[in-house]
Amino acid sequence: MLWTEHGTLHYAEVATWYGALTFAELTDDEPLSRRLVERFEPFFAEKDRLIPPINHVDHTVFGAVPLEIYIQTGRAKHRTLGMAFADGQWDRPRPDGLTNQTRFWIDDMYMITLVQAQATRATGEPKYIDRTAREMVAYLDELQQPNGLFFHAPDAPFYWGRGNGWMAAGMTELLRSLSEEHPARPRILAAYRRMMQTLLEHQSEQGMWRQLIDHPSAWFESSSTGMFTFAFVTGVKEGWLDAETYGAAARKAWLALTSYIDSNGDVREVCVGTGTKNDLQYYLDRPRAVGDLHGQAPLLWSASALLRQRL
Repeated sequence: MLWTEHGTLHYAEVATWYGALTFAELTDDEPLSRRLVERFEPFFAEKDRLIPPINHVDHTVFGAVPLEIYIQTGRAKHRTLGMAFADGQWDRPRPDGLTNQTRFWIDDMYMITLVQAQATRATGEPKYIDRTAREMVAYLDELQQPNGLFFHAPDAPFYWGRGNGWMAAGMTELLRSLSEEHPARPRILAAYRRMMQTLLEHQSEQGMWRQLIDHPSAWFESSSTGMFTFAFVTGVKEGWLDAETYGAAARKAWLALTSYIDSNGDVREVCVGTGTKNDLQYYLDRPRAVGDLHGQAPLLWSASALLRQRL
């Protein structure tokens, strides 16, 4: 397992575990599902110290895994644990109704969206997805650029691939659970489509996206490509995107992404964890990893999206 510096489960492990659970269910792979569920049992016993605190978006996303196990198995103790994270994220909201974990960092809106969307999927209660939609609109108003993309930070005006991937995946997960009648849906869908249009323009002939999306000499990066593939595939299947245009792009992206899987099932050319810096060369020179969970997770999301029936 992958741990944070505090010795608790890392968000990349959570994102991968969630993707593996959905993939196992959609492929009717009962042995894999069983192993993934059993792997969680120590968190109720000797490994409970590894459960993250509910004090940060990167920690709170942990709740998505027990909620997915509850959705698939009906096990009440997993629901109780997962809902503690979803509820705890809003136990002391800001005066404007946003979670006190709000940072206006671009990866936040995947972390927040996943656990809150899972809470709505698990309970049927709309309040979780409602407050996530409000949060997303605030992030879009604050961070989205006119071309639909997102700078890594205000003082790092670069369109870093994986950072934008978190936003693309977050909007996709939110739209999957947001009703057609929801008042925030038109705003979020328009932002999603604007982003997808610009991503389409920057997709390489090979089907990949680059470490810096708009930089022609940046290297092809697989974690961002996986996240954008998930967004494209879901958008086409849900009817949010033109099937002819984006379907071809999604297929090209998926085929390119799978060519980056080695004989061990590990994805190569994954950018390592990256802090912000106002230095173009810093992004271009970031180390590349093989089998990093930041790359394994979106591969599983994309595979699940290809298998998933429309909601």
